[in-house]
Amino acid sequence: MLTSLDRDDLQILQLLQHDARLTTKEIADKIGKSVSPVYERIRRLQSDGVIQQYVAVLDKRKIGKSLTAYTHVQLKEHADHMMKTFEQEVIKIPEVMECYHMTGQYDYLLKVAMGDMDEYYGFIIDKIARLPNVGTVQSFFVLFEAKKETAYRINIPEENGRRKSEKSKLTMNL
Repeated sequence: MLTSLDRDDLQILQLLQHDARLTTKEIADKIGKSVSPVYERIRRLQSDGVIQQYVAVLDKRKIGKSLTAYTHVQLKEHADHMMKTFEQEVIKIPEVMECYHMTGQYDYLLKVAMGDMDEYYGFIIDKIARLPNVGTVQSFFVLFEAKKETAYRINIPEENGRRKSEKSKLTMNL
């Protein structure tokens, strides 16, 4: 089901993506609405699945997960049940942060986080290589994160009759 999102919904989503700790009152003040309708909109966005969860973004170095690898996995067989089995098993592995079924030479792209190269070696030998149907594995290691975003860019339509200077002020306050 596609949820229809209006300007107010989009503004709320943009604000929450950047700071999920904002109170309903703070959000209402920023978008120029009263608290009750904003509260109801947030509840609807949650129940419709637009807002899936609230999370804290951690500093990976401070929790001992400074090594990030992007690992390509090519399966031996491509029968539907074989691919579903791989997915079901790989998502259980705690080091796997993200798993994508891809087009191209490799079937899956995994984002993996761990402490160091020794931990990565154990991950490959003890976890990935033991999964059924794994053929080829190729990894790329992150040297430096030049940009890391968790927020999607949201285009908010202009309000009818609003001048550009007013729009700039709103954008800067978001």
